Parts: sequence; structure tokens; C-alpha cells
Amino acid sequence: MRAVIQRVSRASVTVEGKEISKINTGLLVLLGIEDLDTQEDINWLAKKIINLRIFNDVDGVMNNSLLQEKGDAIVVSQFTLHAGTKKGNRPSYIKASKPEVAIPLYESFISEIESQLGKKVGTGIFGADMKVDLLNDGPVTICIDTKNKE
Repeated sequence: MRAVIQRVSRASVTVEGKEISKINTGLLVLLGIEDLDTQEDINWLAKKIINLRIFNDVDGVMNNSLLQEKGDAIVVSQFTLHAGTKKGNRPSYIKASKPEVAIPLYESFISEIESQLGKKVGTGIFGADMKVDLLNDGPVTICIDTKNKE
């Protein structure tokens, strides 16, 4: 499972001209799923994201988590995070899970984030052509791969 986490001042997701999710201070999480991902990956990644200390405290130091900030989150599926670019110039997406595998894992990840955060999170629509608008705060962008855990 791969995630790109962006600290945002605002973010929204629009599908077919209709805004379906919108937040102010919080995190936009782009999530890529592969066939090897399990509930263990979901639990570990959700806990890591919720507790990342990337929000400023009163002294302006990145010392607070999303939980402490009482911020919001949007989780958007993004199969292109598993793009293989080793050969040629056309990315291969063979490593990204097909919908029948990815959708249940995506939904489970959303449920786990909501459980740990204690509130609903915004989402995209799996497989849709989405327009994601954000104001990256900092900018702060963190990439996490559950198979690498760096």
C-alpha cells in the first residue's frame, strides 16, 4: 500500500462537476493498493497517518498530529501510485490491484481511518475521473509505502 499524504489548508474532490468532498485544515491522502496488501497494511498505515506529527504547535514546530489538530481528512484512491517506470516512457500499472481486490481494501482503509480519527472522512469515488483541488500547507508532503516502512 502506498500513500502520498499532503498537509492542506483546504482540499476538495469533484466528480462530473459535482463537489463530493471538501475539508479545511487536515490531510489529503492519495492511496494506491496492490494485490499483496492486507489488513495488517491497512492498520499500520492508518495509525501512522493519524499520528504523523506534521502540524505546527503553538511554537510553530511540526509537533502535532491530525488527531491533536482535530483536523479532517480526504482519502482518494490512486492506482497510478504503483506505476512502474523502469522500461520505456509509458508507465505500467500491472502492480496496481484490480477493482475487485482494491475496492474492499480501500473501503476498509477508510473505515480504519474513521475509527482511529473518531469521525467521518471525505473520499473520492473509486475509478471515477476525479478533480482534486488542494492548497498544500507548507508545503508538507510525505510518501509512505507499507512494504518499505521508511
